[in-house]
Amino acid sequence: MKIIVDAFGGDYAPLEILKGATKAVEELDVEILLTGKADIIKKAAKENGINLSHMEILDCPDVMPMEDPGTEILKKWKNSSMAVGLCALAEGKGDAFVSAGNSGALTVGATFLVKRIHGIKRIGFAPVIPDGKGCFMLMDGGANADCKPEMLYQFGLMGALYMKKVMQIENPTVGLLNVGTEEHKGSSLQQEAYALLKNSNLNFVGNVEARSVNGHACDVLVADGFSGNVFLKTYEGTAMMVMEKLKGVLTKNLKTKLAAGLMLSDLKGLKKTMDYNEYGGAPLMGCAKPVFKAHGSSKAKTFYNALRLTKAYVEGNIVSEITESITSMKKANSDVKEGKHETV
Repeated sequence: MKIIVDAFGGDYAPLEILKGATKAVEELDVEILLTGKADIIKKAAKENGINLSHMEILDCPDVMPMEDPGTEILKKWKNSSMAVGLCALAEGKGDAFVSAGNSGALTVGATFLVKRIHGIKRIGFAPVIPDGKGCFMLMDGGANADCKPEMLYQFGLMGALYMKKVMQIENPTVGLLNVGTEEHKGSSLQQEAYALLKNSNLNFVGNVEARSVNGHACDVLVADGFSGNVFLKTYEGTAMMVMEKLKGVLTKNLKTKLAAGLMLSDLKGLKKTMDYNEYGGAPLMGCAKPVFKAHGSSKAKTFYNALRLTKAYVEGNIVSEITESITSMKKANSDVKEGKHETV
């Protein structure tokens, strides 16, 4: 398996990206194709003792800035490490693409350079997030501010397939982010999406309030991109605040420091369950070929985990599974219209 890597995406590129990619080559049995400025990549590798002998480099002159509008990847930054990597994926030069760069640009580039799966309305950003009892997927985490009910249904379908094939959850539960648990709550978008999800073959558990998510209310939390992104940033910010407050309490004086020492292994376990670095990033679900967004602040460990999940995504044949599910759904809907079946 060959994974194409944007060597210049993220806050700590290219060094931390190279470290994570090297570990992936050594431990995951994957090939790596790096995109970016070849001279800088080679210099960083040489200065830090990184072996590039098992990695290829696709030289390109530009780097897409984090602050630029996403649409500029198709114009001003078409020769950037991200755009070149996406084009290489579309041309079949690798099995997947991973970048820690500009999220908006990655979504636009995946949509227009790699394309969507036929029948999928929009590509969704799908981070896997730790909670009190494991983890859940948020779909959509920010790619689509304006959604239609069918898009939310497709988000639930794609998320459930990912959690089953990659996270090994046999029958993933799907919930709809809403302001209340009652069926009639929310705007017309939530109400219509609720009806689609309820009448589907998904393991739908109904509306989920934000305060219930940490108790593992569902395996896949469906939302429009605006609500999902607000939820995601609030959730991450709250987790960071709690950990910072806990650290302050445990280092306050000699007594609390001694107590922290006695609980060290338990505290490390707690930190791990709340650490987004364990999951590395998020797939762009609905793309015709595997595209993965690593955290912008990725260091070697985080980027390695992004590559690990990308490998599992490819091996799980998620794109084919989504394609088959959408085809089956269309056929079922067509049969209903023709009167062949009473229900989907």
